Amino acid sequence: MSDDKRKRRGAGRVTLNTVAKQAGVSAITVSRYFNQPDQVSPERRERIAAVVNELGYVPNLVAGGLASARGKIVGMVIPNISGPIFANTIQGFSDTLSRHGYQLLLASSYFSVDQEESAVRAFLGWSPAALVLTSHFHSEATEKMIAEADIPLIETWDYRPERSPIQIGFSHFQVGVTAARYLHGKGYRRIAFVQNSAAGDFSALERRDGYSAAMAELGLEPQVYAPQEGLAPFEAGKQAMQALMASQPPPQAIIFANDNLAAGGLLAGQRAGVKIPEDCAVVGFGDYPFAEMLMPSLTTIKPPALEIGVLAATRVLESLGEVDVERLNLLECRLVERESA
Repeated sequence: MSDDKRKRRGAGRVTLNTVAKQAGVSAITVSRYFNQPDQVSPERRERIAAVVNELGYVPNLVAGGLASARGKIVGMVIPNISGPIFANTIQGFSDTLSRHGYQLLLASSYFSVDQEESAVRAFLGWSPAALVLTSHFHSEATEKMIAEADIPLIETWDYRPERSPIQIGFSHFQVGVTAARYLHGKGYRRIAFVQNSAAGDFSALERRDGYSAAMAELGLEPQVYAPQEGLAPFEAGKQAMQALMASQPPPQAIIFANDNLAAGGLLAGQRAGVKIPEDCAVVGFGDYPFAEMLMPSLTTIKPPALEIGVLAATRVLESLGEVDVERLNLLECRLVERESA
């Protein structure tokens, strides 16, 4: 691009002052419109919005962040953007932030501590207002970065009060305990657990450990099946169901690490002539949207996904001095009893 073209493009750029002049307000008011809209009267907000739309103005968030040494961006790293289990957390988090002029910058680690480390390093380079991670399983480098970061830090979908980041979540270990005790209470004794096929899902391993501990307390032998690593969830559930039902004696009930695995197992079992729950009960985790539409509908444990997102965003805003909240960090999962167990 030639220097003349650069000059012409720069000369025609709409600035905050241009918007303020055409809307008949001060530049400070326009800045508040973007950063603290609740402090601008409805009539002025309407006028500013009309001018912004007319001129196609886009605020320079990077420059504003550098000027204040803090941006209006909050970074969030989750294990899987496409996974339905995290959708409500993301939505609740984003909606709560946006009402206070903050925006969400999202990255997926795909259950990899190395990918999480890269995302954290990139986010911190942008001087975000806060950083939100999933669980407490991080690389050594990530632990060092978050220990030295001078911003609010929150770990979600987990609860480890001994850690310094703010904890918003629940006990995965207790989820495993709840599932095992529920099935034992229904009369099942041979109860198996199927791990996630996704490498790096350490939270699912904590649920497995809770199941194993509960089985031992009940005087029962735990039976854990690990599907082939990297298999798609439905295929992994199918593999687990076929292998477990071929064992002698077969389990009377199976706890799957998540609803995708459980659905794959349930459907594969039906195709093979296994009656559910008469021959084998099935329990999942996540309460995915399809869980109640399966035939039979899936008994599962529902995590407080939306509440985690809303509360995590609220704690971020509290740390930034935007709101006051009650310090409720430990949330509970709920067992949803349906037809499969």
